[in-house]
Amino acid sequence: MNDALMKQMKERIEALKKLPGVGSKSIKEVLEENGFTRRDFLKWSAAMAAMLGLPASFAPVVAEAAEVSDRLPVVWLHLAECTGCSESLLRTDAPTIDDLIFNYINLQYHDTIMAAAGWQAEQNYEEALEKFAGRFILCVEGGVPTKDGGEYLTIGPEAETGLHKLKRTASKAAAIIAVGTCSSFGGIQAAHPNPTGAKGIHKVLSKPVINVPGCPPSAKNIVGTIVYVILYGQLPAVDNFNRPKWAYGLRIHDLCERRGHFDAGEFVQEFGDAGAENGFCLYKVGCKGPYTFNNCSRERFNQHTSWPVQAGHGCIGCSEPDFWDAMAPYEEPLANHKFMSVEADATADKVGITILTVAGVAIAAHAALSAIKNPKE
Repeated sequence: MNDALMKQMKERIEALKKLPGVGSKSIKEVLEENGFTRRDFLKWSAAMAAMLGLPASFAPVVAEAAEVSDRLPVVWLHLAECTGCSESLLRTDAPTIDDLIFNYINLQYHDTIMAAAGWQAEQNYEEALEKFAGRFILCVEGGVPTKDGGEYLTIGPEAETGLHKLKRTASKAAAIIAVGTCSSFGGIQAAHPNPTGAKGIHKVLSKPVINVPGCPPSAKNIVGTIVYVILYGQLPAVDNFNRPKWAYGLRIHDLCERRGHFDAGEFVQEFGDAGAENGFCLYKVGCKGPYTFNNCSRERFNQHTSWPVQAGHGCIGCSEPDFWDAMAPYEEPLANHKFMSVEADATADKVGITILTVAGVAIAAHAALSAIKNPKE
């Protein structure tokens, strides 16, 4: 099976090599200029292969895929959002292989970081659409306002609505990736009372959309999804919220470094107490890790240095649908209040509401009983 898969990937890469590159420099040249050796690149490729669920023997193939990433240019649209997802890629203390591949090689259009503005930016956008039609990967950051024909968001010198621009761009894209929770599910823009009718982009498009939620998502999840498309020539397997299973197949709780304290009944009762100093579980002060699917606990942020739970605050469930309404208040256990959305407690694969309710009660009961039995209290 692995031999057949590797053959398929190599054939895919050979086909891409025949296409003209869109970058002025090769990935090899860019990496060398930024101080990365071939060894560094292969280590990155091995880590990316593991993240995608591929055997270590596929690392060289992943490296080849990254080297032809400029054959599939990226067009990045901004809709209703805060630009935090772009910031997560840009705000590093030194360039990483992820952002070098993403920003320097194949990024053809990006409202925020491109030098052009006004009519020149609009011209660059139109040229990218025509030149790479049917070939480019569309990344969309931000929810799409839909009320009153989408007039609550207009873009560019011709005041085109974000809704129209999204549909027009998506119609020519080879693959569509919703970057961040706003683009995936509407985000804070879609929170009650949602005056602009903001939605996740999949709700207004007729083509498949891969959701890469998070506020923001990690650079690894964004670049990994693009590498998957390059390797396979198709979209990855997804859960019932269209999230790639290789990235969102497990709960935060499953791989959390504080999980042992949860199982031992050792909880932070309030921020700053002895439990907090000793790294106890944050469930009782609102951690939504048992209800949230993402790989933050494994991939972390800021070049793999830390993530919210490690820093001392519970997960707020930002990669789940309607998290702004459904997961609040963020410093209280979810079992303490009624769900505002059934989707807030959804699993990576669709299960019955009865099972979800029992699971929620079980978590709350476990926490309560553990607190009673804890000999340290």
